[in-house]
Amino acid sequence: MLGKLAMEDGYVVTGQVFGAPGESWGEVVFNTSMTGYQEILTDPSYRGQIIIMTYPLIGNYGVAESDYESARPHARGLVVRQACETPSNWHLDSTLDSFLRRHRVMGLAGVDTRALVRRIRSQGTMRGVLAAGDVNDAELVSRARQAPQLTGQVLVPAVSVIAPVSAGNPADPTMVVVDMGSKAGIVRDLVKRGFHVWSVPWDFPATEILAMRPVGVAFSNGPGDPLDVRPSVETMAALIGKVPILGICLGHQVLGLALGGRTYRLKFGHRGANHPVAELSTGRVYITAQNHGFAVDPDSLPAELVVTHRNLNDGTVEGLGHQSLPVYSVQYHPEASPGPLDSQYLFDRFAAMAGGRRDAGRKPTGGCL
Repeated sequence: MLGKLAMEDGYVVTGQVFGAPGESWGEVVFNTSMTGYQEILTDPSYRGQIIIMTYPLIGNYGVAESDYESARPHARGLVVRQACETPSNWHLDSTLDSFLRRHRVMGLAGVDTRALVRRIRSQGTMRGVLAAGDVNDAELVSRARQAPQLTGQVLVPAVSVIAPVSAGNPADPTMVVVDMGSKAGIVRDLVKRGFHVWSVPWDFPATEILAMRPVGVAFSNGPGDPLDVRPSVETMAALIGKVPILGICLGHQVLGLALGGRTYRLKFGHRGANHPVAELSTGRVYITAQNHGFAVDPDSLPAELVVTHRNLNDGTVEGLGHQSLPVYSVQYHPEASPGPLDSQYLFDRFAAMAGGRRDAGRKPTGGCL
């Protein structure tokens, strides 16, 4: 079956439908990872988005339940150059096609993804519509232009837990994760470091978090505009100075807002597992996994909050640290999943602040764990 992707600027591409035929709209973004399509699809931060994969062959190792970052895919569509129909992997559970069909997500293959990505890079992220069948181009473009902007859609409640959920050994020190769309890898890495982790809803009050007597609080990744998660910002502001805090991705932006800073929208965002980031205090460069469309404005930050990391592609802020309190954040994903493990040391640092085990049972090798 043929299908189409129409962009709000009038650009339309035709390809072959795989997954679940249908129609969906969303913000069209691209990811530069060479592997990890399954983790990307199940990352809650992609809620409301149609993903273009820049690597040409997708689906070649199938799908395995052990690699999910959440219980189901959150992307509204997937666009690829070639969708592999005969994957090879010793622990695959299904093909990518059957996985998408099961979860009613449409894919489009046989598309010149290079042309699409170049268009987004030059014009910026746009809204788009995926549709199966021979639909009129002008009609699809009109639907894309009428689709809601990402900003203003409060997406986080749909991907957050609705009540506290625990993981790990109850005898271990308590760590709280404010779940704004948390990936499973964040919880796994905290449990490995000797914590009993409670994931709480995105709007959980600071008073109730403190009543759990945590040794630390992590604010997770998540979808959408940070200005749309004001309750999380208020919780962060109320916890600063009372408990060690780590912000990851959206949690990093929330930290900036909680201390009076501003955020802004990037032209086409950072999405992939190959983004170079410099740690300013050491001069070391780490290859990082990223997925975000907003950034913190460094000129808006108060004096007590300093920039600790910079993106080497465009100079944007990738890390923040408090001058006197155990509070810091990174714009990227130290848990990777998918991506390099260069930044696992950040969990070790947080564990040391909170009194947990630092090495997750593994020995460091060079700059990685």
